[in-house]
Amino acid sequence: MEHSNHTRVTEFIMQGLFDHPHHQGLFSGRFLCIYTAVIMGNSLIIVAIVIHPPLHTPMYFFIANLALVDILCTSSVLPKMLANMMQEKKTISFGGCMTQLFVLTSSLGTELLLLSVMSYDRYVAICHPLHYVKLMSKEICICLAVSVWAVGTVNSFVNSLLILRLDFCGPNLVSHFFCEFPTIFGLSCSSAYLNEIMIFMADIFLAMGNFLLTTVSYSFIIITILKIRSSKGKQRAFSTCCSHLIVVTLYYSTIIYTYIRPTSSYSMVKDKKVAIMYTLVSPTLNPVIYSLRNKEVKVAMKKILQFTTKK
Repeated sequence: MEHSNHTRVTEFIMQGLFDHPHHQGLFSGRFLCIYTAVIMGNSLIIVAIVIHPPLHTPMYFFIANLALVDILCTSSVLPKMLANMMQEKKTISFGGCMTQLFVLTSSLGTELLLLSVMSYDRYVAICHPLHYVKLMSKEICICLAVSVWAVGTVNSFVNSLLILRLDFCGPNLVSHFFCEFPTIFGLSCSSAYLNEIMIFMADIFLAMGNFLLTTVSYSFIIITILKIRSSKGKQRAFSTCCSHLIVVTLYYSTIIYTYIRPTSSYSMVKDKKVAIMYTLVSPTLNPVIYSLRNKEVKVAMKKILQFTTKK
């Protein structure tokens, strides 16, 4: 009986992205357009890589995985946020909140791991070009991709499962536009100490660990590029990792701002803006960044457009 008295919350009320209803209606159409761009842009990247043989390389194999992660990340948040923008009462069921937590956390963790693997790919390509075919064979790439998805999924599953041990008896107002672990912990009537410890360990392993691996990889890459005598050689070597470096910088800048800063600078308004960056802006820009200066991707895009216009 005591347990049932502590599990009364069956849904959460979302505060939303904006406080004023006028702003919600004004921006809902824009967010819908951006969400459509995320789905279309990343889907085009995946299709282009699949149908164009010159893109059947380790780097583009991981870019296709990144595009899929971006679609999952944005889709875990935006559809429900857009639906709530059209409603006066913004709610999400307990099960829906748990699903959102699982998919979003899994996507973010998988993306961190993918960026590290892609950094390693660039490291091997530039620092050990003669051994690239052996070190980045098809079998190794598949093993790396499966491992990345498995670690991201298991980490999210464990932390989402631990939510079920908590009691929620009110209040049920989530001061965000999506469910995230810190805000859900704050609504628990029982101790969330174990959950916080597990999230902290995941942050250390996934965020800090992968940031360190990426930094080390690019340190060796920069040292190797500086040793190249010809300016054309340096430019060619740097161009192979330029797009990935932009994506890494954009992604980690939002992560560092969100999690590694003094508590005195905490602001929910700023946090919402940063959340928009890694759930919507980054997934929108990634396809553009990877295709903007790449001739092979442009050729593949033209193939797709020619095929669709013939239809």
